[in-house]
Amino acid sequence: MLAAQHLYEHDVTVSIASAVDDPELQARQIDSLAQTGIDLMVVAPYEDIKIINDAIARVLKAGIPVVSFDRKTSADYTAFIGGNNVEAGFIVGQYVAEKLKNIKSEESKSGRPLVMEITGLLSSTPALERHIGFEKAMKELPEAEYICRKSDWSSDEACRLTTELIDSLRSTDASQLDRTFIFCHNDGMATGVYKAVVEQGVEGRIKILGIDGMPGEGLEYVKLGHQIGTYYYPTHGEKIIRLALDILTGKPYQRENPLLGFVVTPENVDLVTTESLELMKQNDHMITIHDKLEAYFGLYNTQRKVLIGSFITIILLIAAFAMMWQAIIKTRRALHDRQAMNEEQTLFYTKPESRTLRQVFETPKEELPTPKSKDTLFAEALNEAIRQNMSNPNLKMDDLGETVGLSRVQLYRKVKAITGLTPLELLRQMRLQQGYVLLTTTNKTVQEIAYEVGFGTPGYFSKCFQQQYGKYPMELRS
Repeated sequence: MLAAQHLYEHDVTVSIASAVDDPELQARQIDSLAQTGIDLMVVAPYEDIKIINDAIARVLKAGIPVVSFDRKTSADYTAFIGGNNVEAGFIVGQYVAEKLKNIKSEESKSGRPLVMEITGLLSSTPALERHIGFEKAMKELPEAEYICRKSDWSSDEACRLTTELIDSLRSTDASQLDRTFIFCHNDGMATGVYKAVVEQGVEGRIKILGIDGMPGEGLEYVKLGHQIGTYYYPTHGEKIIRLALDILTGKPYQRENPLLGFVVTPENVDLVTTESLELMKQNDHMITIHDKLEAYFGLYNTQRKVLIGSFITIILLIAAFAMMWQAIIKTRRALHDRQAMNEEQTLFYTKPESRTLRQVFETPKEELPTPKSKDTLFAEALNEAIRQNMSNPNLKMDDLGETVGLSRVQLYRKVKAITGLTPLELLRQMRLQQGYVLLTTTNKTVQEIAYEVGFGTPGYFSKCFQQQYGKYPMELRS
C-alpha cells in the first residue's frame, strides 16, 4: 500500500495504524482516524464484535467510505477485498484428498484415514469461512474420518489438541498415526502441531498443513519438511489503493473483490520462495523510490517557502531602511563595545598564561563518544530483545517486532537487509551460538542447554546443531 501511493494517476497519502490484536484499541483508532479528515478508511477487523462494528458504523454515518480488508463483519461496508477464505479451505481440502490417494492400498485396509481440522476463532470471518470450505471438501471424501477442533489461533492450543489426539490414537490404533492429516488455519498454529509431534516422537508420521505461506515461516516449514503444504494467502496492497481510488473518484467498482491463492507443496516451494523474495525485493525498491519522491517533494515545498520568504524579507528590508539611519549611532556604539569585548576574549585565548585556563573548558576529542548509526542502534536493540527472550520456545516474530517498534513484515525486511538472514534464521543461529558456548564452557547436559536456549526438544536442538556446525553436541564435547 505504501509503495502504491504514487502508482496511479491520483496522488495518495496512506496512514497506517496497528491495533496489535487488541479489539478495544482498534475501535479507538477507527474513531480517532475518522476525525483527522481522511477521505476513505480501510479496516481489517480483528473480530466480528459489537465494539468494532459500532465504530465502523460511526465512520460510515460520517460519510466516509469503508473498505473491509481480509475480514468481514456483520457491520455494513462500502466494499470488501481480501482472500477468498471459503475457496482457501476447499482447495486445502482437495489437496488432502489428493494426498490420501497416495496412501498404499494395504495401509488403507487397516483403517480409515483421519483428518483433523484445528480452527481459529470462529467469531472471525476468516476462520469461519475456511472451516466452511474445508468441511465442504471433507464431505466429498467419505473414505476419510473427519473431526474438527475449535481453537483460538494460538500455537499452544494447537499443540495441546494435537497431543490429546496422539494419546487417543496410541490407546486405540497407533498405526493410524501414519494415516493422519492435521489442517490448521494458519502456519503459526501449525508450528504448535509440529512441536507436539516432535515431543511425542511421531515426527514425519502425521502430515501437517497450514495457511499464510510467508517467507521465513510457512514457506520455510514446507521446505524443511515440517509441513506437507501451506496455502499461499494473497494480500495485494496495490489493489486496495486502486479500489479506494475507484470509490473516491466515482468510477465503477465491485463491492466484493476476492483474491485467490494456491497451495504451496514440497514440489513447488523453491520456486514460490524465490518469487516471493524477489517480489519483496522489488517492493523494497518501490518504497525506496517513494521515499526519494517524498524527499524531492519536501525540497520543492521548502524552496517555494524560501522564495516567498525572500520576497517578504525584501519588502521588510526596504521598509526598515529608513529606520536604519536613526539607529546608526547606537549601532556604532554597539560595534565599538563588541570590538572591545572581542579584544578581551582574544587576549584570554591567545596569552600563554591563559591557555591552561582555556583547556579546562575543553573536552579532548578522544573522549567524545562516537556516534552510532540507526542500523547499529536497531541491531543492538534486537540483539538484546532476542537474548532476553531466547529461552522462550514460543517466541514469535510479532513479539520481537513489537519490542523494537516494527511490524512482522518491517522486522523481516530490516533484518534481511542488515544480516542477509530472516528473523527466524537469525533467532535460530543465535540460539545455536549460545548453545555452543554453554556446551564448551559449562557441565550442563544437552537437554538442559536445549531448553535454556529455547528449543522445544533436545532432539530438534541436536539436529539443528549438527546442520550448523557439522557435528552433534556430544561429539563437540568429546
